[in-house]
Amino acid sequence: MIYVHLIGHNFRYEIRELIKAYYFSKKIVFIDDLDEYDNGILIENVLYNNIGQIRSITKVYIDHSLIFNSSIQKIEQMNIGKHETYKKIKIGVKQSLYEALNNISNTILPWGILTGVRPVKIVHDLIDNGFKDNEILNILTEQYKIFSEKANLILNIAHKQRNHIHPLDKNRFSLYVSIPFCPTRCLYCSFPSCNIGKYGYLVDKYTDNLIYEINRIAELMSGKSISTVYIGGGTPSAIPNKNLEKIIKTIYKNFGRNNIDEITVEAGRPDTIDVGLLKMLKENEVDRISINPQTMNDSTLKVIGRQHNSDEIINAYNLAKNVGIGVVNMDLIVGLPSEGIDEIENTLEKLKYLDPENLTVHTLAIKRGSKFRHVIDQYDLKDQNELEAMLKETKLFAEEMNLKPYYLYRQKQIMGNFENVGYAKEGKECIYNIKMMEEKETIIAVGMGAVSKIFYPKENRIERVPNVKSLKEYLERIDEMVARKVNFMS
Repeated sequence: MIYVHLIGHNFRYEIRELIKAYYFSKKIVFIDDLDEYDNGILIENVLYNNIGQIRSITKVYIDHSLIFNSSIQKIEQMNIGKHETYKKIKIGVKQSLYEALNNISNTILPWGILTGVRPVKIVHDLIDNGFKDNEILNILTEQYKIFSEKANLILNIAHKQRNHIHPLDKNRFSLYVSIPFCPTRCLYCSFPSCNIGKYGYLVDKYTDNLIYEINRIAELMSGKSISTVYIGGGTPSAIPNKNLEKIIKTIYKNFGRNNIDEITVEAGRPDTIDVGLLKMLKENEVDRISINPQTMNDSTLKVIGRQHNSDEIINAYNLAKNVGIGVVNMDLIVGLPSEGIDEIENTLEKLKYLDPENLTVHTLAIKRGSKFRHVIDQYDLKDQNELEAMLKETKLFAEEMNLKPYYLYRQKQIMGNFENVGYAKEGKECIYNIKMMEEKETIIAVGMGAVSKIFYPKENRIERVPNVKSLKEYLERIDEMVARKVNFMS
């Protein structure tokens, strides 16, 4: 157990998240009185503000003995590209904690004090405020404590994204459509999803509700311009082709195919892909699909709950290309149970002959809503050094295949404190992924569990408007889902 005593501030969330990055499995308890501390680790973080001179001190005790003391001085003079004292104080507090934990833990944090999921947003804000590349890199490495390699990575990604984001337009939006049905639930999955075998009888009703919501959203967004559409899940290709086609045609009827810059359909599971599906998608001018192996090792596919093998992945990809699908994304997960360098190399070797236009490399995250979290002790998981070596293999592979990083995000409880990176061949980037991840455009989301994000450019902020995560409630409360968005948009 780790005890935490804060004095002079209440940044509990930030402190907890940074401690968890070092001690993932430890229970963290905040105490108001030192009498509550028994034995073990005690972290005391104190903020002093003496006539505008601000400093933060972190002391770490083990069994009541002081083992480290760190101090960050003159926080008010910190250069983070912003002038708000509150933001500087929060970063200064985290810096003092980071310095202390770095000295007592064997864990390395390549992303420094950052615990959020969107590090590239920081770079965009600095560019928007006129900072030059060398100044941005200095802020990232000196203030946020990000390793130089990661800082350069997100700077390059931000520059690559700029022409897809700017100029900002409050009247432009993207549409996300949630189809939450899946053949099976993968071991690591935390998304709200429904087994198609158990809930398939509700697909028609769900389709009708979804179409109703899309129609109402079209009325709401009248006079605004659509940019991209993403149909995700779940596994959209798990539902009958006629249902999926009906949804796609409804989108076109309301918004016009010619007005949509890009439409993506996730067909992530090869056991849901056949020629009929692919021809329907091609005939309906779908630009991009995902076929997501996660791994090309058959033994691992069984462990994670997939009902297909690597040969079926290859066959599905070749079918898509033979039908004429222009861009195919393939997802991989680094750090799956029992996988090491040999398994990653086997996966990459098989993907080499497919040569996909997009490759998204995820680092395994142990999510609260997944089955994996409850059985993690049953599996052999690699340590931070081995994960880093595997990720390096994927980076070298991407370079060899002329795939350039174009978007990046992190997740809570991500193993090794690493990241997820989307790679693409030049001109084949997923525009929706960029817009969604950097939160510089309104995303209107429909369907069970979908979350709309309303963007306010002047304040550079978003408001989240969630739909319910229960299939039953979504089917019963569809008008409420529409009303929630109407209230925010009006």
